[in-house]
Amino acid sequence: MNILLTGGLGYIGSHTAVTLTEAGHKVILLDNLSNSSLDVLERLQALTGKPFAFIEGDVRDTPLLSKMLADYRIDSVVHFAGLKAVGESLEKPVEYFSNNVQGAISLLQAMNDSGVYKLVFSSSATVYGEPEYLPLDEVHPTSATNPYGRTKLHIEEMLEDVSSSNSEWRIVCLRYFNPVGAHPSGLIGEDPSGIPNNLMPYIARVASGALPELNIFGDDYPTEDGTAIRDYIHVCDLAEGHGAAINYLDNQKGWHAINLGTGQGHSVFEMVRTFEKAIGQSLPHRVTARRAGDVAVCYAKTDKAYTELGWKAQRDLDEMCSSVWYFQNFQISKDKVA
Repeated sequence: MNILLTGGLGYIGSHTAVTLTEAGHKVILLDNLSNSSLDVLERLQALTGKPFAFIEGDVRDTPLLSKMLADYRIDSVVHFAGLKAVGESLEKPVEYFSNNVQGAISLLQAMNDSGVYKLVFSSSATVYGEPEYLPLDEVHPTSATNPYGRTKLHIEEMLEDVSSSNSEWRIVCLRYFNPVGAHPSGLIGEDPSGIPNNLMPYIARVASGALPELNIFGDDYPTEDGTAIRDYIHVCDLAEGHGAAINYLDNQKGWHAINLGTGQGHSVFEMVRTFEKAIGQSLPHRVTARRAGDVAVCYAKTDKAYTELGWKAQRDLDEMCSSVWYFQNFQISKDKVA
């Protein structure tokens, strides 16, 4: 199968590219390099031993997308491209709606015009808003507490409407919980430009000495240790979930929402302690005010992923932390050579 990955050189996109290639698919990558690097392309080719077709471009460029869909005879699309930081979305809501919602519209226009109707969308547990009950299942009411989550929710609703308009569409919205970890080779992982917005790459840079200390946003949540609780999922498990979703759409039409998580919640302090165990040293940190838009506790009910996709997360918290540190050390050694 020929599969287009938008945002294919990003964190989740790159790991999914490896998984799909190893499964025998031909993967074509689109990325505007706003939060990724061409180095990742070289690493993907080293990991798989195969060349990748790569186009540098923006998902909002509809004519470019249409050309790619035709030139590469695309069968399926996995849509990763978009901005993803909660805090940044509060400061730049227009940019988030432009990148995320306008980008999705552009992709849908190109797919519809090209007759490509199979799509896996990179959604988020943020579409559940403030949890009314836990664990969060796919029938939990949706809402949003920040612009980032609102863009994901808008896109999901748009995809459901598109699916209802034409019975040829086959769409899965994968609602990620909190992706962490890195490929066991150490070649690819989460390496955001500038100061990281997510917990694990920030911890890794503090551990390496690149950042002075970790900011923990709030220790007054109604949880056992006062810090927010999230469902952290290894990015390689997540990548395998995308492969399962593509296979699922071979026999399923319509619109589907499916959680990808572990079904277990871990606090920020628990993540810090696990990472400290992985690296054998303590991490400097300080508690600051809560971030606007963050919920206290969020973790998944994952039964649907197992029954519908035949998928279940396999990797534990220790593996998540140790793989991040291995990737961070690879980055340090690469920088020294450079």
